[in-house]
Amino acid sequence: MHRVAVLAVEGVIPFELSVPSRIFHVAAGPGGEPLYDVVTCTPDGRPVATAADYSVAVEHDASVLESADTVVVPAAEWFSGIAGAGALPAGLAGALARIRPGARIVSICVGTFALAAAGLLDGRPATTHWRHAERFAAAFPRVRMNADVLFVDDGDVLTSAGASAGVDLCLHLVRRDHGSRIANQVARLCVVPPWRDGGQAQYVEHPVPEPSATGTAPTRAWAMERLGAPLRLDDLAGHAGMSRRTFTRHFRQEVGMSPGQWLTQQRVALARHLLESSDLPVDRIADRAGFGTAASLRQHLLAAVGVSPNAYRRTFSHRVPAPARSEPWPPARRERASASQPSTMAATPTTRAT
Repeated sequence: MHRVAVLAVEGVIPFELSVPSRIFHVAAGPGGEPLYDVVTCTPDGRPVATAADYSVAVEHDASVLESADTVVVPAAEWFSGIAGAGALPAGLAGALARIRPGARIVSICVGTFALAAAGLLDGRPATTHWRHAERFAAAFPRVRMNADVLFVDDGDVLTSAGASAGVDLCLHLVRRDHGSRIANQVARLCVVPPWRDGGQAQYVEHPVPEPSATGTAPTRAWAMERLGAPLRLDDLAGHAGMSRRTFTRHFRQEVGMSPGQWLTQQRVALARHLLESSDLPVDRIADRAGFGTAASLRQHLLAAVGVSPNAYRRTFSHRVPAPARSEPWPPARRERASASQPSTMAATPTTRAT
């Protein structure tokens, strides 16, 4: 069984500390068998005071990190101060040094500061809470900071933004390990969205928009029903009643990425669902997901998850009913709409919004 070890230190923030246990503990296989063994430790095994008005006692010290397959470092209230301290406290540095080679390392919120100070992020992309991103970038110039996303997956090292982005990242790990069906089941049990659109730019403080400004949410919902059709930037802007420039600006403010990036993300998500839950040929899935050709789907899936459509299907294929409407798209509704569309509406790679 995959062991997840969560490292708690003095000042740990309770919400972030609880996220890995909550998400991974409810992940179960087809027969109800647990998929993860989650343990919590402190550097020396002693209780630690949290950032709230209580302490937590644990059953393990940092020796469990030597056998963990995934190590999670939740945020502590003082972690952002590491940027000016120059070095990690000896206890935390010693604990991180005990992580076995090959283990997957994950940080939540400002836990990124601890990983960076330990040299685990040098030359890698990473993210952290938007409020601390500028300070992080100045303190750790060898890390490629991306403050616009909810989390960064760099293979064996993953970092997330603010508190709830830790939920997004843990669900992403379940999805990466066991596929969308189980990740969606976990999301439903925890009553959280299985996937959130966009990045953390949508949560950054912005001036109050002018009263005449119109949001892009209705257009995003409209596009989700038509992922298999050609969707140009002009189509999206026209539906929203905006110019291309105005629509793109509002879209980035609300979602944290360009319309084209968002559209590709939704199409990849749909393709993954169809690969897992249907027997459709790959070229038909490419058509339904709006990629037009199997070659285009292969290119985008390789970029997103690092494997080909056939390899993805062999790993995660499940013959299950269509998921509930908590999915990031409405598959049942979308497939009925796609079936009613003429074949001339099939998208090609050149018709995606940019």
